[in-house]
Amino acid sequence: MSAASTTLPADALTYDQAGVKYDQVDPIKLLAQQSAKATVANLAAKGLTEIAASRGESAYVLDIGHAYLASIVECLGTKILVADAVYRETGKSFYAAIAQDTIAMAVNDLITVGATPLVVQAYWAAGGSDWFNDRKRAADLIAGWKAACDVCGVSWGGGETPALAGVVESDTIDLGASCVGLVQPKSRLSLGDNLAPGNAIVLLASSGIHANGVSLARKLAERLAKGYQTAIEGGTTFGDAILAPTTLYVPVTEALAKAGIAVNYTVNVTGHGWRKLLRHTSEFTYRIHTVPPVPPVLSFMQREAKLDNTEAYGTLNMGAGFALFVDAKDAEATAHIARQCGIEAWVAGAVEAGPKQAVIEPISVTYSADDLKLR
Repeated sequence: MSAASTTLPADALTYDQAGVKYDQVDPIKLLAQQSAKATVANLAAKGLTEIAASRGESAYVLDIGHAYLASIVECLGTKILVADAVYRETGKSFYAAIAQDTIAMAVNDLITVGATPLVVQAYWAAGGSDWFNDRKRAADLIAGWKAACDVCGVSWGGGETPALAGVVESDTIDLGASCVGLVQPKSRLSLGDNLAPGNAIVLLASSGIHANGVSLARKLAERLAKGYQTAIEGGTTFGDAILAPTTLYVPVTEALAKAGIAVNYTVNVTGHGWRKLLRHTSEFTYRIHTVPPVPPVLSFMQREAKLDNTEAYGTLNMGAGFALFVDAKDAEATAHIARQCGIEAWVAGAVEAGPKQAVIEPISVTYSADDLKLR
């Protein structure tokens, strides 16, 4: 990504400039993974074993005998600050949407390993007890959380609601969620063991920015004369468009399992954008021949931030929120099932033998193995 940034105009606004520097964060993640791996011996005393290949994937997997147990913890990030700003400016509450975003961050990761989500736990850390006195936004948050749980078919088990004055800024809230699920039958486990040349790549549509790249959106809003109230294509405002809730992909993966379609690998296109296509450790080339339409909020961001395609697709989802790697014979059926679930899908490319790279032909962008260092 650093090489690509030299082609950008001097007044371009990149994710680095917005305060998110993967070259600083990712090495710490790798160091943490090394220390975490050393704790696996603690499971032996309990008669349990981990699935080692799940380390570095989007969810962690244990073998519990009759099934695999998968778990994940995630946070919403700075999208809450956009919801807060729009609420102050217009009185419009997007806290139900923000609740769905938070759950999506967890469940969309959990299902990448083939798990059926079972239980979600909430972490709502407010900057002070006063946050909960605004019953409208609190009620919207609760209603949105329950509604998202119902879409995903999970139980809301409980959670934690600390008031952390001095840690969290006043009049805002930090949202997170953990989720556990089962891979059952065990044949549903999807860690890339069957990923191979000839597999098709099916991309599922995003609803917009989702919850990644929001720091860039916030920084961009500071440049706009009307900020979040700037009109964009589609008859909406920049702020409202950012706050479109993240798509929940659980109905698709469950429908695929019910239809007997095996998913060889799955990628949740979040941080690092389309570079996430390189997540698996295998040395393959991922060739994309079809890209989805770019949602108006993301095309607006690319244009106003003056990002080239390499930077934009390497940071944002650009219309593809999820990627499924399936046998070629199942590609069209996979896309059809996604559409039946209300989510547009494209048979967008294929896995090939060759060097580890993602070649996105329609936009003339290639990402190499050096562009993604997650493990």
